[in-house]
Order: sequence, then C-alpha cells, then structure tokens
Amino acid sequence: MSKQPSRRLAIKNIVAGTAALGSAGMLSSFSTSEAANQTNMALKGNINHSVCRWCYGDIPLEQLCVAVKKIGFSAIDLVGPKDWPILQQNGIWSSMCNGAEISLTKGWNHTEYHDTLVKNYTEHIDLVAKAGYKQLICFSGNSEGMDRETGIKNCVAGLKQIIGLAEQKGVTIVMELLNSKVNHPDQMCDNSKWGVELVKAVGSENFKLLYDIYHMQIDEGDVIRTINDNHQYFAHYHTGGVPGRHEIDDSQELYYPAIMRAILATGFKGYVAQEFIPAREDKLKSLKQGVKICDV
Repeated sequence: MSKQPSRRLAIKNIVAGTAALGSAGMLSSFSTSEAANQTNMALKGNINHSVCRWCYGDIPLEQLCVAVKKIGFSAIDLVGPKDWPILQQNGIWSSMCNGAEISLTKGWNHTEYHDTLVKNYTEHIDLVAKAGYKQLICFSGNSEGMDRETGIKNCVAGLKQIIGLAEQKGVTIVMELLNSKVNHPDQMCDNSKWGVELVKAVGSENFKLLYDIYHMQIDEGDVIRTINDNHQYFAHYHTGGVPGRHEIDDSQELYYPAIMRAILATGFKGYVAQEFIPAREDKLKSLKQGVKICDV
C-alpha cells in the first residue's frame, strides 16, 4: 500500500534523528483508548516476543510501550539511543538496537564507508553496553557490481575493527538478511548461505545474523530446513506475511506456528520480533493476533 512507510525510509529517519515517521495528522489518528483496549494475553513463555518500532511509526512510542505491555510482552526492536529513556520509563526492553548504521544500502561491504562505520559502531557499542542491552543491528549494503567474495572480504576487514570491542562489552553485532527480489534490490546479504559464510569468516560469537523470515521466504524459501541447519548463526528473528509484508495469519503463504516450533526446538532463547506492516485499520489488534500466532 502506497501510504505505508517503507523500512528504508524508517531507517533513514531514525538515523537522521526524526522522532516519528508519520505526519502530525497521522500521529493524531491513534487514540490512547486503542492501547487500553488491548487486553493482556496469557503468553506461554516459550518465545520472547518483540515488535519492530518502524511498523507502528504513526503511534507515539510511549503509547506503543503501553500497548505492547497490555498485549502481554515487553520488548521493542529497532529503537536508537535517543528513545531508550522512553522504553526504560515504561519497563520495555530494547531487543535490537540501531542507530549506528549509515543506511540499508551503504554498509560494511564497501571499504569507503569503513571509517564512518567504525566510528559509529564504536560509539554505539559503548552506548548499548552502558544501557545494559545486548544486540546492535548492521547491514552489508548494496553490491554495486561487487562480487560476493570481495564483499565478504571487505565486511570482515571492517567488522574485525569493532568486534573486539563488542566482545569486551558483551554486545552482539547482528547483520540482517534482506531480500533483493522485491524490497531491497542489489542488497548483498540477501541469502543465508552468504551470511553464514560471513559469520564464519568473522569468527566471533559476537557477530551473527538476523534471520528475517519474510525476506528469506522471498529470496530462498525452505525456511524451516534453513533454521534447522543454521540456527547457531542466527541471533534474532523477524516475521512478516508473504506476499505483501502484512498480517501473518491465513491470508498469506507461511504457516508461522510450525516455523516458531522449529525455532523453539533449536533451543533459541533470543527474541522473535513482529515486522509486518498492518493492512487492517486496527493495527494493534493485528499485532496481538501476530503474537498469539507465534506464541507456541
């Protein structure tokens, strides 16, 4: 839907320090009573649930905090340092921190960005550690004609400059797998094989992958087998309905209960964050439904 904010725009706004994705009119469209109406669910406690901030950019962050606690969980993904005080005031965990990246397209695979990225990540690793958080997102960047072997070499050269600090501070740097077929044309880290090769090349327990189920269903499929075979390289998961990146119910092609059971069977103790863009008017009802579907 053309009126929905894109992930790329959301990241751009976060890096630029913009407090919200929508206009003032969009902000006023959310009512406090909408959050209050989301009744707390009795979650099973097997899956650590979260939700990506950017998908609900028209809801003020403090009200989103209230809403997720009403639903029954207490973590939000992709929140940067300037907004951590709001999370902390509301008892919400920052399950995947951001703000150090340049953009989704300018990442570690191009050495001309290394100086900026090393500076940014050095600063943010310290901020994440001081706040008591554990994970900080990063991106490969676009290929721009570069072969994949060179991309791995360049990423390793850059990441090696910060990974020692990450190990020292107990912070995991997490590179997201993004599809290049629909949403992120030319993205280098667009398949689990390449991502796993990079993790092995970096050679640190403090560098892993964010396995985005939506993105990888589009680019490679075979989701459950991939999770079974490579779970040790995955630090985090995102959801999303295929096609369209909307609700994860029976309106789309993936069966999330089976995927969640597969994740659980690996012994995973991290977070699974809802990253679908609600297509329905009651966005928080869709979020509650998504959490319930994934609560196996």
